[in-house]
Amino acid sequence: MKIALVHDYLAQDGGAERVLKAFHELWPEAPIFVLFHDKKKITDFNEQAIQESFLGRLPFIKNHFQWYLPLMPLATERYNLEGFDIVLSSTSAFAKGVITGPNTLHISYCHTPARYLWSDTHHYVADLPYNWFVKAILPRFISRLRLWDKMSADRVDYFIANSRTVQNRIQKYYRRESRVIHPPVDINALGISKSIGDYFVAGGRLVSYKCTDLIINTFNRLKWPLKIFGTGPEYYRLKAMARPNITFVGRITDKEKAVLLSNARAFIHPQIEDFGITALEAMGSGRPVIAYADGGATETIIPGETGTFFYEQTWEALLDTLLHFDYTGWDSQKIREHALEFDILNFKRRFHTHVFDRYEEFKRGLRQPSLMR
Repeated sequence: MKIALVHDYLAQDGGAERVLKAFHELWPEAPIFVLFHDKKKITDFNEQAIQESFLGRLPFIKNHFQWYLPLMPLATERYNLEGFDIVLSSTSAFAKGVITGPNTLHISYCHTPARYLWSDTHHYVADLPYNWFVKAILPRFISRLRLWDKMSADRVDYFIANSRTVQNRIQKYYRRESRVIHPPVDINALGISKSIGDYFVAGGRLVSYKCTDLIINTFNRLKWPLKIFGTGPEYYRLKAMARPNITFVGRITDKEKAVLLSNARAFIHPQIEDFGITALEAMGSGRPVIAYADGGATETIIPGETGTFFYEQTWEALLDTLLHFDYTGWDSQKIREHALEFDILNFKRRFHTHVFDRYEEFKRGLRQPSLMR
């Protein structure tokens, strides 16, 4: 049986790339088709397996890939996938748009329908560092790309969503059914600390939708110790906002992050995430999560057992929750045991079983997409 893996592009190390890595470990002989590969940033894959599109040969693609958005649908459609029995796409944008033959099963693991095309278009355009002219013509281009995105969803035989939140978006924007299989989290690389420090922790990629400024506004008023890890386009703006009780530790290794999380009083999660891997890493370290009650956090946090929610996305609501939060009353082992349900091995087992069940149905002509709508 021949399997091909398709991913949007390899330019950052995030949750989507962890899913692709798990696919690659399940099927190490499968080629990986991507729009382009930044070899300096992403080194977890066998380079011999990676097949770049023609975009990989164009100038500035690694640092300014947004310039080439108009060409990405064309590049995706040009992958030659003849002779494969199963194509697995890992995508939040283009990879689901591959063209496969009638005897090839295409299963798409959807991290989310592209935010900039659907749920966050207006914020995306407003936050771009371009002049008024570019922002004036961009909506017309996004509208055309949105049409291609909807059309490309019709090429998928089966969708898998990484959360119920994303499952709802797939139904809303693509009018397609999907099965939820939560993404893998390396819980076994984490551990419980014997002692708890005097600080709270937050972090990840520092971009606007993560709402890190909300956390800073809260801790500026509380004057409690807070450590923020990670880098991103918001780094310097956020650092300029913060008072001395807030420490930015920057980019850290996985081992350093494990120590930082396991010694914290709690992890702060104020954003709406498709799933929220870092929150689960905190739980895998035995620490509770204080999260805004929306998105993937509502699927992974058990209130009163593994964390607590606040219900308005404001610094006032977060501050009130923190003032009533007792960091000493949590069972770290119980929190970690819950997180183990999302470990890599469980993901691989569920995904492998699902793929081959769907392939057996596909060969028998059962449950075709036209019958599922």
